[in-house]
Amino acid sequence: MWERGRPPRKPRPSLIIVPPPPPPRLNLLLPRSLLALAARAMPSRRPSPFLLVLLALALALLFLLLSPSSPSASRLSRSLASGSASATSSPASPAAPPAPVKIYMYDLPPKFTYGVVRSYTAARAPSGSADAAAVLPDEQLRYPGHQHSAEWWLFKDLLRRGPRDRPVARVDDPHDADLFYVPFFSSLSLVVNPIRPPAAANASGVAAAYSDEAMQEELLEWLERQPYWRRHGGRDHVFICQDPNALYRVIDRISNAILLVSDFGRLRTDQASLVKDVILPYSHRINSFKGDIGIDGRSSLLFFMGNRYRKEGGKVRDALFQILENEEDVTIKHGAQSRESRRAATHGMHSSKFCLHPAGDTPSACRLFDALVSLCVPVIVSDYIELPFEDVIDYSTISIFVGTSKAVQPGYLTSMLRRVSSERILEYQREIKKVSTIHLYHTTVYIYRMQ
Repeated sequence: MWERGRPPRKPRPSLIIVPPPPPPRLNLLLPRSLLALAARAMPSRRPSPFLLVLLALALALLFLLLSPSSPSASRLSRSLASGSASATSSPASPAAPPAPVKIYMYDLPPKFTYGVVRSYTAARAPSGSADAAAVLPDEQLRYPGHQHSAEWWLFKDLLRRGPRDRPVARVDDPHDADLFYVPFFSSLSLVVNPIRPPAAANASGVAAAYSDEAMQEELLEWLERQPYWRRHGGRDHVFICQDPNALYRVIDRISNAILLVSDFGRLRTDQASLVKDVILPYSHRINSFKGDIGIDGRSSLLFFMGNRYRKEGGKVRDALFQILENEEDVTIKHGAQSRESRRAATHGMHSSKFCLHPAGDTPSACRLFDALVSLCVPVIVSDYIELPFEDVIDYSTISIFVGTSKAVQPGYLTSMLRRVSSERILEYQREIKKVSTIHLYHTTVYIYRMQ
């Protein structure tokens, strides 16, 4: 039974001929000053999208420190060494706050930021109103709510000039920057064109054309003209490509950069690794549970709702459906993305003790984070999963890991979960409460509207 820990991690499949050894875990690599920097970002009372920025940058600093040829790495190395020396020589004195990480956010042509939102909006506008949507002022545009919206929250956080004591400072002079952020809305760009033919049309009666591939190429052409990109081949640049297919056309040309991703499911080991890149949480898609910890009202043992057939991961899902669909205290449903499905998922997660998280097309999904905001203990059946901020969160205290080979054995999952005591479930819920804000990007102040 894996209730008290995580099963041995299988090596991630590699598409290169001789895969390199797995990278060391970050908690063995990060200098103490960087871990302190990350810990300092942990919100204690209310959620903050800024956590994403800080933890990503802590890892990015490590990547730069491994490159002594970088001028910014030299500055950072001296700064960290100075801070460590001061802490060693004066153990009784309070530690000085670390110097902020200096970020230069490129002022990209609008088509790569607000223009992507505008194109998405126009493609879904009622017939005859596409032109009106295309000329909406920026402040009236809505970034659509979806599971890969980290690119929006980070962009907004860096636009908002915060207090001086923020651990991350946006700088206006690129010469002063430690890192360079490229704020292309790559995940939204991928889905600008609806799956169904758009109803909107422009004045000529022809649906507006949008090409994500062309946007990727144009972005790289623009970047390759920038001196700071050419200086180190992009090694000190940061991209968000949270959708597993985001930036797929140019990924090999930006693989030196720091990538903020949801998982490594569709990335080769020569494109991404835990040494330089950062796993981000998905944005949860269902309403948070407003009650306190407890199992009263959670009549269902286990809940899952999602697509039954998902490429390679669908084999495991199909097996789990066959095993679990006749269990009387288990709710397992096939369902696609829709408002009705989200309402049903909200009810199901809020009324279940455990929520199943099997692998699908990729090792992870937003379902895990939906479960956490529902105080529904995640049961993770995904052998290759990497989770956000594993170096500061012990996921074995907030979830249960089950190896795939065990999970598909008839009766194994349900008998294991029935043996988990009520007090143990409450312990899981208490721990979930403690870290609940770490995975949240926004508060009621933002609610998906540009300010």
